[in-house]
Amino acid sequence: TFEKILIANRGEIACRVMRTCKEMGIKTVAIHSEADANSVHTLMADEAVCVGPAPSAESYLNMNNIMQAIKSTGAQAVHPGYGFLSENKEFAKVLAENNVTFIGPDTFAIDAMGDKIKSKLIAKEAGVNTIPGYDGVVENYRSSLICRETGYPVMIKASAGGGGKGMRIAWNEKETREGFRLSSQEAAASFGDDRLLIEKFIDTPRHIEMQVLADSFGNTLWLNERECSIQRRNQKVVEEAPSVFLDSKTRASHGTASRAVGQSCTYKGAGTVEFLVDSKKNFYFLEMNTRLQVEHPVTEYITGIDLVSEMIRVAAGHQLSYAQDQVGINGWAVECRIYAEDPYKAFGLPSIGKLTRYIEPTALHNVRVDSGVTEGSDISVYYDPMISKLVAYGKDRAEALHVMKTALDMYVIRGVKHNIPLCYEVLCNQNFVEGENDVFVDKIVKVEET
Repeated sequence: TFEKILIANRGEIACRVMRTCKEMGIKTVAIHSEADANSVHTLMADEAVCVGPAPSAESYLNMNNIMQAIKSTGAQAVHPGYGFLSENKEFAKVLAENNVTFIGPDTFAIDAMGDKIKSKLIAKEAGVNTIPGYDGVVENYRSSLICRETGYPVMIKASAGGGGKGMRIAWNEKETREGFRLSSQEAAASFGDDRLLIEKFIDTPRHIEMQVLADSFGNTLWLNERECSIQRRNQKVVEEAPSVFLDSKTRASHGTASRAVGQSCTYKGAGTVEFLVDSKKNFYFLEMNTRLQVEHPVTEYITGIDLVSEMIRVAAGHQLSYAQDQVGINGWAVECRIYAEDPYKAFGLPSIGKLTRYIEPTALHNVRVDSGVTEGSDISVYYDPMISKLVAYGKDRAEALHVMKTALDMYVIRGVKHNIPLCYEVLCNQNFVEGENDVFVDKIVKVEET
């Protein structure tokens, strides 16, 4: 494949990619900010290059400095991980112009699926169900009329958005005007793009996504679903694979639709097609993420497929290692995102400080911890406060949940506040245990707002 890959990211995902590279005999290059000079991912790589000061805009998003790192180390390919430049078509374009391989889809697919309006139109043309609403950019003066025509409640969302930013639910015209103003401001600040779209709000939905994997030889696979309905402010907290809600027929329909979306934009690499699913198992296309998902480990557990390895092989010009009939479901996997934050007060604000004591529960059988920290690491205000992704596996859902609760009990984190108590509370919630995954975290625990 490649002799040397630069990982244009930090933290746990950089470490995750490096582990597969080492298994494949590929040398790795880490980029790091001045604040990350002694971080785990920096020390783990064969080479490391500082690309700027602590702020992301001056380091991990600094394309010029990253290109200099690529040239100085002779890296042949770049894996972007998730976040930062992973879905930036300009970055992929610059790499191509410099004969450096971007381990991911081409610029056409990134552009087509990165825009919610374009992607929705492409999905409709591919025959995939989409959420009813206005298929275009909504101007402020027309927002109330479009909402009335669509029918309340509606979801106002950023066209270029993601991660729950620039999203508001409106139940009447007053909320539409206020939501449009706030969403537009938030979208402009977060994405530099204030375009909005309006869709029918699907009440009590499930958020179910399908992992796809494609190569340059016309092969597009669907690797079964992940249930990601346990969220807080549109941010995923607990994920699992498979979903308790899907039967084999609905799963196959999801998979066929996801393959159609991928093929419609000549997708290459690993991607995720996200759906909202109502109580009658009707599914509606939401978006496609043109990168490796945070929650990809649960898919790797139940399929036995290393997604990073397949991404690298595909980028190097090889066919996928698997055919669709080789993709099965073996057991059950659950993932909890472990964050440095107080989940019961000021949710979403990082708990800054040093990890004075840190012990991962990796001694447990069927437990995987993807992290980029160690005892003594700093949780910085500059970056996402994720400490790790804790993943548990079992022969069925009950066993996987039992393993996860044991792992949460054994996880030792001192020096910062963390959300392990929240994760444990979710897993013990009777509605969640019974598979009622439309119960979002907001309904399970009382969180003091600020």
